[in-house]
Amino acid sequence: MASLPTTVSVVPGRAATALSAAGEICIVSIVRSGDILAEAVRRLNPAASTGKILIQRDENDPEKKAQLLYSKLPPHIKERKVVLCDPMLATGGSAIRALRVLQDAGVQPSNVTFFNVISCPQGLQALADAFPQVAIVTLAVDPGLNDDKFIVPGLGDFGDRYFGTM
Repeated sequence: MASLPTTVSVVPGRAATALSAAGEICIVSIVRSGDILAEAVRRLNPAASTGKILIQRDENDPEKKAQLLYSKLPPHIKERKVVLCDPMLATGGSAIRALRVLQDAGVQPSNVTFFNVISCPQGLQALADAFPQVAIVTLAVDPGLNDDKFIVPGLGDFGDRYFGTM
């Protein structure tokens, strides 16, 4: 994603130079845990438009296939750089499904950056195979998946932990 130098206030009376996204961006969260990252990105760029994609894994399916339940995207999204937010990248199914929704809305994969907290090699490979043009930003890569398709060691259900609904 292209960037431009900008000045930000770090404490009252003090400023620092930082980089700001060039052009307008749209922040899209994979609901619900993606909302947490989307809010952090939105604080950095309050003028950004937002979109929501609700995808749920089918827990009765051994492959845990991602099912699209809802999407609401801004009408101008195909003209924007898109930051897609989801904290966990396990099998890659949800991210790939969300990227297909974005592609159907006219977004070029090369205009998408996927923001994430914890990934595993299987998810990174699946996402890279399906959408090699998408940039991926992750904070950590854990060793793999267990038999239930959860990242190990991982951190459990990110949304449940954050929202206190465990």
